[in-house]
Amino acid sequence: MTHIIPVILCGGSGSRLWPLSRSGFPKQFLCLTGSQSLFQQTCQRMSDLTDEELTVSQTLVVTSEEHRFLASEQWRETQSGALRLLLEPSAHNTAPALTLAALAAMAQGEDPVLMVSPADQVVEQVDAFVSVARQAVEVAFQGSIVIFGVPPDRPETGYGYIQAQPHAMGKGVHQVMRFVEKPDLATAQTYLIDGGYFWNAGLFVLRASVWLKALGLLRSDILQATQKAWDQRQQDQTFVRPDAKAFDAVPSESIDYAVMEHCTRHGIDLRMLALDAGWSDLGAWDAVWNTLPKDVDGNARVGDTLAIGSQNNLIHANHRLVCAVGVRDLMIVETADAVLVTTKQDSQRVKELVSQLQGQGRVEGELHRQVHRPWGGLVP
Repeated sequence: MTHIIPVILCGGSGSRLWPLSRSGFPKQFLCLTGSQSLFQQTCQRMSDLTDEELTVSQTLVVTSEEHRFLASEQWRETQSGALRLLLEPSAHNTAPALTLAALAAMAQGEDPVLMVSPADQVVEQVDAFVSVARQAVEVAFQGSIVIFGVPPDRPETGYGYIQAQPHAMGKGVHQVMRFVEKPDLATAQTYLIDGGYFWNAGLFVLRASVWLKALGLLRSDILQATQKAWDQRQQDQTFVRPDAKAFDAVPSESIDYAVMEHCTRHGIDLRMLALDAGWSDLGAWDAVWNTLPKDVDGNARVGDTLAIGSQNNLIHANHRLVCAVGVRDLMIVETADAVLVTTKQDSQRVKELVSQLQGQGRVEGELHRQVHRPWGGLVP
C-alpha cells in the first residue's frame, strides 16, 4: 500500500480573469465551469485517487491567511476527508509553498509521495487523470520527480512548454529534454507541427524528501529560509501558520525556476507523463471560452444574455441582461460594479488593467462589492 498526500497550491489572485476574479475572491474559488469551484473540483480529483493500492491521507492546502475561511468552507462542502491548511503570511510563489507542504508531510516521521496540484485548473476527463496520476505515483515512489505534460491541440502562446521524448521505461513515460518559456505564435505553431512538445500543466508527483533534497542542492536559500519559518510555526486546529517575520525573508520563486528546469543538468531524475484529459488552467478569459459549451454561432453564454449576428464571443452576465449585436471574438464580462470588454487575442493583458486599477487605489481591483466572510457578507 503506497501512502500519498495531496498538496493543493491555493494561492494567486487570478488577475487575468478580472472582474470576476479578484484578490479578495480569486478564480480558484469561483464556479466557472459547473456547480463546483475550481478548488472543489481539485479536491474531488485528489480524493478519487484512492484504490486498493493507494491510500490518500490528510490533504495539505497551501493558501493565504486571507483565504483560510473560503478554503475551509468550500472543502467542508466537498466532504473530502481530513484537511490541514498551511497559511502563508505573504505570497512568495510556488517553491516556498511546496516546501512548506513537504516539511509538514515529513513532520509525521514519514516520507510520503506528494501529489501536487494548483487549485485553479479544469480536468474534464477525471477518470483519465486518475489513471495517469496513479501511474505517476508508481514512478515517483522509486525516487523520480514526475511532471505532467499536456499534448497541445492548438498553437497556444499562454502556456510554457516541455520538450520530451519517450523513455526506456515505456508505458507513456517520457524523458524531459528542456523547458520552454511561453512562445510567440510562430514558435508555438512550429512546436505543434514538429511534435515532442507538451504544455506544462504545473502538476508534480514526488516524494517529500526528494523535493527537499533537490531544493537544498539548487536553492538552499529557499530551503533554509522556509525551514526557519516552519520551525517557528503556530498551529490552531486545522490552521498552521509559519512565522510571519521569518517567512518574509523567503525568496520568491516558482517550482519550475527553482528546481525543475535545472534537474537534467544536475543528475536529478525527472520524468514526464502525458496527460490527455481535457486539461486547462483557465489562465485568461479565452481559456474559459474554450472550456464552456457554445451556441450554434460559437458564443459561450453565461447568465442573462442575448446575441444577434455575433460569433465566437464569451458573454458572461452576473447581475443584468447583457446583449451583443454584430460582434465577434470578444470577451464580455459583467459584474455588479464593473464591465470588461476585450478581444480574445488580448485577454492575457487583463492583468495590466488590474495593475492600473491597483495603482490608482481603486477598490474594484481588489474586492467585489460584497465581501464574503464566514459569518456573512460585507459591503466595502
